[in-house]
Amino acid sequence: MIDQRTEKDFLGELKVPHEAYWGIHTQRAMDNFRISSLKVNPSLIRALARVKKACCQANAQLEFLSSEKAQVIEQACEEIVSGKMYDQFPVDAMQGGAGTSTNMNINEVIANRAIELSGGEKGTYNLIHPLEDVNLHQSTNDVYPTAVKVAAIFLLRNLARAVSELQGAFQEKEKEFAAVVKIGRTELQDAVPITLGAEFSAFAEAIGRDRWRTFKCEERLRVVNLGGTAVGTGLAAPRNYIFLVIEKLRETTGLGLSRGENVMGETANTDAFVEVSGILKAHATNLVKIANDLRLMNFLGEIRLPQLQAGSSIMPGKVNPVLAEAAIQVGMKVMANDSIIADCASRATLQINEFLPLLTHSLLESMDLLININKSLAGHIRAIVADASKCAAYFDHSPTIITALLPVIGYEKATELMKEFSSSSENNMRLFLEDKFGKETVNKHLAPFALTALGYKDRG
Repeated sequence: MIDQRTEKDFLGELKVPHEAYWGIHTQRAMDNFRISSLKVNPSLIRALARVKKACCQANAQLEFLSSEKAQVIEQACEEIVSGKMYDQFPVDAMQGGAGTSTNMNINEVIANRAIELSGGEKGTYNLIHPLEDVNLHQSTNDVYPTAVKVAAIFLLRNLARAVSELQGAFQEKEKEFAAVVKIGRTELQDAVPITLGAEFSAFAEAIGRDRWRTFKCEERLRVVNLGGTAVGTGLAAPRNYIFLVIEKLRETTGLGLSRGENVMGETANTDAFVEVSGILKAHATNLVKIANDLRLMNFLGEIRLPQLQAGSSIMPGKVNPVLAEAAIQVGMKVMANDSIIADCASRATLQINEFLPLLTHSLLESMDLLININKSLAGHIRAIVADASKCAAYFDHSPTIITALLPVIGYEKATELMKEFSSSSENNMRLFLEDKFGKETVNKHLAPFALTALGYKDRG
C-alpha cells in the first residue's frame, strides 16, 4: 500500500503520495485532467524555476522573505533548472486554467524540496508555504507567460545554432558539387541545364534566411509581464518588488528582458507567440520543400542519400529516404501547430489567455522538433554522394540543353534543330550539337561556370 499524507485546501482534504514533492493542488489537477499522455515541456519547467528564483531573490532583498527561507527556495529552484525532479511534474499538458495547475505544481515542488532542505517533512507548510512563500507577489497570469517567453528564447537560440549547422552542410555540398552538371527541372519537366552545386546553393540560401529569421525573432519575446500579477496592474504586489523582479530575472536568465510598457496589454495578448510561430512555419515550409527535392533527386539517381535502415519487411534490400520523410512530417506538424497557436491566441478573452497551455505546448514542441530534425539533417546532408555520371546522362540526353546556345544560334534556329533532333535516330543531344557546331563550342557553352554565371558577356 502506498504511504500517503493528507493535505487540505478550501475544497477539502485529499491524499497525496508521501514521497511526492507535489501537493494537493497538483493532485487535483492530475485527477481532473486525465486527457492525454502529453506532459508539460521540460523547457517550460526549467524556465518556471528560473522565474521563481528571480521572484524569491526580489522578495528576499526587500525582506518579504527571510534569508533562511530564500536560501532553500533558491536551492530547490536551481535543482529544477539543472534538470532534476522532472518526474515531479505529472500534470497533463492539456489542462484548463491558463496554466494555473502547472504554476501550482512548481510552487508545491519547490516548497516541499525547500522544506526537505530545511530538515522538515514534506507537507509541513508552516515552514515554507507554496503560495505564501514560493508564489509570493505572483500570479499564474504573470509567471506563466513570462516563463513561456524565457523557455522559447533559450530554444530559439538552440534552433538558430542547429539551422546554422544545416546551412553549413548545404554550403559544403554546394562547393563539392560545383562542377557536376545536370539538367534543371520545372513543373517536373526538363528545363535549362544547371549544376548540382547551384541546386544545393539554393537550399543553403533558403536555410540561411531561416537562420536569420530565427535569430532575429528572439526580440519579439524579450518583453514580459512579470510583476503584473493577475491582470497586469500589479495588484497585491509592492511597487519596489515589481521593478526589482525584472532585474533579478535578467540576472538569473542572462537574457535581455524588460517589463512591458503596458503590462495589461502583455498579459491580455499573446500575438508575439503567433509572430514567432510564423517564423517557425516559414522554416518548416523550406524543410518540406527541400526534403521532397532530395527524395526526388535520390529517386532519379542524381544523388545517393545515406542508407539508414531496411525499408521493407517483405522486400529484401529496399532502402527508403526515411530521414527526408521524417523532415517532411516535422514540417507538417509545425505547420499544424502554427494554426493551433494562432487559434489559441485569438480565443483569449478580456484580460488573460485561458488557452496558454495548448499554445505553449504547441510552440515549444515545434521548436524541439525543428532543433532535432535540423541536427539530424546536417549530418545526413554531409553524407550525400553525387552520381556525376547519372547527372551527365540525363544532361546529355535532354533536348533542353540547347537553350544554352541561344545567344549563338537564336530561338528560331534552336526550334528548327529541336525538330530535327526529335525526328533523327540520335538520342544524345550533346553529340547532336557537337556534330552541328563542334565539340569546342558546345563544351564552352555547357561548361559548369557558363551554366551558372549571371548571364553571358555580350559582344562588347
